[in-house]
Amino acid sequence: MSEEKLAFVGKQVKDIYGTFIGRVVGIITEIDGEIESVGVDCGSSGIKQLPYEQLVVQGDYVFFIPKWRLEAQKLIRQKSLTLKRMKALHDIIAENDGMKEDAELVSIKYEKKLADLGEVERAVTDKLAARLAELDAEAKQVKAVLFDAKLQFRSNEMKEETYQQVKVNTDELLEHINNERTEIGNVRGKISSLTLESVNSSASPEVTAQVPPPAVPEEVAKVEGAPATAATEAAAEEKPITVTAPAAATTTAGPNDAAWINQVIQQ
Repeated sequence: MSEEKLAFVGKQVKDIYGTFIGRVVGIITEIDGEIESVGVDCGSSGIKQLPYEQLVVQGDYVFFIPKWRLEAQKLIRQKSLTLKRMKALHDIIAENDGMKEDAELVSIKYEKKLADLGEVERAVTDKLAARLAELDAEAKQVKAVLFDAKLQFRSNEMKEETYQQVKVNTDELLEHINNERTEIGNVRGKISSLTLESVNSSASPEVTAQVPPPAVPEEVAKVEGAPATAATEAAAEEKPITVTAPAAATTTAGPNDAAWINQVIQQ
C-alpha cells in the first residue's frame, strides 16, 4: 500500500454538508492490501468504520459522501442514458420503417433495462424517504436542545454568552440538515422527471442543490498531491448533480468552495 493512501490518517472527517464526524485513527484492509474501510474516532459514540469508497480526501480534511447520493447519481445517469437511447431508437425507426424488424430486439433490451431501473428507482426513493425521516428526527432533537437552553437562560440558570453559543451551534446544525433536505428534494425531483416524454421534449435540467461544501481553497481544487479515493473514480462516471453554496453558508464555507466540491465529487 502506498504512503499516499495512508496520508489521511489523523485527519478530521466531515460530511459534505459541513458537519464534523470525527478523526481518522486507522484503516481496515483487504487481504490484497486495498483499503476496505476507515476507522473514525467519533468521541463518545466510539469508533465507526466508514466505507472507503464514500470518502474523498482534500487538504487537511476527509469528506464523507452519503451513500444515497452516490446511488442516486448512478441511477440518474443510467436512466437518462437508457431513455436517450430509446428515443434515438424510435427516431431511427421513424426515419426508416424498413429497420423496424432489426430494431425490435434492441428495443426489447432497453425496455427490460428500463424496467430493471424501475426496481432500482423504488429502492433509492425508499432510501431517500428514510433519510428525510432521519433528518426530521435529528432536527427535532437539535430544536429541543435549543429550547431547553432558552428556558435555562430565561430562568437565569445560564449566562447569555453561553446561550448565544448554544444558539450558534444549533443553528449551524439545522442549516446542515436543511441543506441535505434541499438536495434530497432536488434529487427526487430529478429522478421523477426522467421520462421518455421529457427526453423527447427537451433535455432535462441539471439538479442544483443548496449545499454548503467544506472550506477548501480553489487553488487545490484539482486535488494535486491529495490521494483520491474510489468515490472520486466512481463519481466520474455519474451524471453531475450541481452543488451551489448558499449565501447563508458563508460562515462555514468560502466563496470558491462550491467549485471545489463539484470538481472533487463529480469529476
